[in-house]
Amino acid sequence: MLGQDQYLMFEPSVGSNVHEHFDVLVVGAGISGINAAYHLSKQCPDTSYVVLEAFESFGGTWLSHKYPGIRSDSDLYTFGYSFKPWVGPPIATAEEILTYLGEVIDENGLENQIRYHHQILTATWSSKDNLWTVTVNRQDVDQQVRFTANFLYMGQGYYRHGEGYWPEWPEMDKFEGQLVHSEEWPEDIDYADQNVVVIGSGASAATIVPNMCDKAAHVTMLQRSPTYFRTGRNAIEIADALRKIDIDETWIHEITRQQILYEQSAFTEQTFKDPDQVRDDLIGEIRRLLGAKYDVETHFTPNYRPWRQRIAFVPDADLFKCISSGRASVVTDEVERFIATGLVLKSGQELEADLIVAATGFNMNAFGDIVFEVDGNTIDFNETLTYRGMMCTGVPNMVNVFGYFRASWTLRADLVANFTCRLLGHMEKLGARSVIVAPTPDDARMQTGDWISDENFNPNYVKRALHLLPKTGDKPKWQHTQDYWRDKDEFPAIDPNSPEFVYKTQ
Repeated sequence: MLGQDQYLMFEPSVGSNVHEHFDVLVVGAGISGINAAYHLSKQCPDTSYVVLEAFESFGGTWLSHKYPGIRSDSDLYTFGYSFKPWVGPPIATAEEILTYLGEVIDENGLENQIRYHHQILTATWSSKDNLWTVTVNRQDVDQQVRFTANFLYMGQGYYRHGEGYWPEWPEMDKFEGQLVHSEEWPEDIDYADQNVVVIGSGASAATIVPNMCDKAAHVTMLQRSPTYFRTGRNAIEIADALRKIDIDETWIHEITRQQILYEQSAFTEQTFKDPDQVRDDLIGEIRRLLGAKYDVETHFTPNYRPWRQRIAFVPDADLFKCISSGRASVVTDEVERFIATGLVLKSGQELEADLIVAATGFNMNAFGDIVFEVDGNTIDFNETLTYRGMMCTGVPNMVNVFGYFRASWTLRADLVANFTCRLLGHMEKLGARSVIVAPTPDDARMQTGDWISDENFNPNYVKRALHLLPKTGDKPKWQHTQDYWRDKDEFPAIDPNSPEFVYKTQ
């Protein structure tokens, strides 16, 4: 496998008059963009494409996140690709995931199709020319270049890398210690023998706390409200058993993948059919880990139905082991204000800290924060309607990957990539130069609403961004369903001759 810096050696020519054309332009060289590149190269070998990445290398989230212990919160048998067996522990570190992605690039000859340091600023569609014109800032040389493409494939992810969400806490400037955000982690930070307060209780906090415990004097997880967690060994029994008898890794990957998907489906279904039982099971496991005397009711009993927010997996229960040992503690309260030595909480309690970590989430973006225009009109995606969470009404020749919250992101990336390759092939057969999605007369009468309902899934980062996201209709094809177990059957059955696809041949 090539080393990570060897991928940085490809340097296309630059200059104010640079103008390159491709059949498909893929945005982002993270998990979704690399997946798109693979499927385009295999299923559409005569299609020219380029992958534009703003960072200096591939990996997206796994390159940008630097906080202690950064790891997946989805298993790599389903978060990894269907075509590339995963052979490590199911919950993987960022380094392990980057190695895996690098192997995919290397093994499939994708490196020459990826351009790094390319930040897309604008994307403009011309109906006259049936082309997208994309303006790009070459960050390594501080120069703008242009590309044209027949089709855009948006694989850029859904949040602003390097920019965390900061709540508006009073008097933050009074704190005399160090204040950092998990999304903006400084590489030179030293927290040895310090009192650390981590604000938040999501997957980032659940990773940071146990990974700071060994060096810090004490770590306090300060949460406004409790979160659901699942725990278990960082291993899959069936995979380990099959390896002992020398089964081929490709078979192990697929068998393990199918078992995990079955179990995820059953668990998700149960959270809707019998949420009280799921709630009791999840909280009961935490009670078992922390002991009868621990106040699980206050600190680990959420006030919402399981799966209305993402459930973080804690491998080998490391977070709870730190709490049991006394090296970490949990406080459920809200910040009243900052003081020189730490925090004053709304209850009046003071928390002393040398270092405060805001693990308070991120800011979502809509389609990479790129300014989109169609025939001179700026697109407000909130005024569009989503088709199966991957196309938007009125936006020609574009698909967008937005994964699942209740299953691995990559499962949906696979479905979207396969559909896109079918769509491109269908357009070629028709001689079509553009395609848009549009409601049929019957669909046009349906009720519309926000991209996802508050009752279905309601984390704050989604609620803050609903005004940026497309609307949905009351029919599944005009929704992002979050239901892989239905989509896996419906996506391959999508008929590109259906009336909601409107083609233009001239």
